[in-house]
Amino acid sequence: MTDVSLGMPQLPAPDYPAEVRERLAADAAQVIARYPDSRSALLPLLHLVQSEEGHVTRTGMRFCAETLGLTTAEVTAVATFYTMYRRKPSGEYQVGVCTNTLCAVMGGDAIFDELKEHLGVGNNETTPDGKVTLEHIECNAACDYAPVVMVNWEFFDNQTPESAKAMVDDLLAGRQVVPTRGAPLCTYKETARILAGFPDEREGAVEAGGGAGPASLIGLRIARGESPHTPIVHPRGEARGDADTEGGE
Repeated sequence: MTDVSLGMPQLPAPDYPAEVRERLAADAAQVIARYPDSRSALLPLLHLVQSEEGHVTRTGMRFCAETLGLTTAEVTAVATFYTMYRRKPSGEYQVGVCTNTLCAVMGGDAIFDELKEHLGVGNNETTPDGKVTLEHIECNAACDYAPVVMVNWEFFDNQTPESAKAMVDDLLAGRQVVPTRGAPLCTYKETARILAGFPDEREGAVEAGGGAGPASLIGLRIARGESPHTPIVHPRGEARGDADTEGGE
């Protein structure tokens, strides 16, 4: 009979070094001041500690709990519920391929499969150089640009396996990669700090952040009585290139 090890209870998480904790505490105070109830600041504080180490560590959860007067169990419950919080080290660039229904049928599944083979990693795995983490993601409300790939939550619309592979090759090589719309790329840690509610201080980044693209606004224009530049649906009886259908069904 083999012995069964029940394991040792996990020791309390270590604290941040004093200078790091002091800096994070000052940032946390700014975040907490925005809310009438301090516990409401938990989500941005998790982004804040993620910006420090690139993922939410036990030390980060301890900091959030002590700062907000919560238990570590309460913090852990939130940190493990949302996929935007990483529980292990990840790459500088989080490459997410939407594999939800529309993106999947438009080619998202093929993009994801080819990127896994191209990068030599599986879902939620990171390239050996620490540059790129690949994951499949759920809908990001960009179905009109399907299939969509996101890098650190910036949009890369209307992708193909070839364009996606070229994009990750540029990331790995350190070449500039420009999103289809929105702000220029920054590292995952920098993105996490912005999501914590701190301003993006890069020159021109805020101005570059755009709203919805033309494909997203066609329905709104039609609702306002405006005519889109191109027809969305062919009129009844005018099927493409089929003269026999003219005049009705």
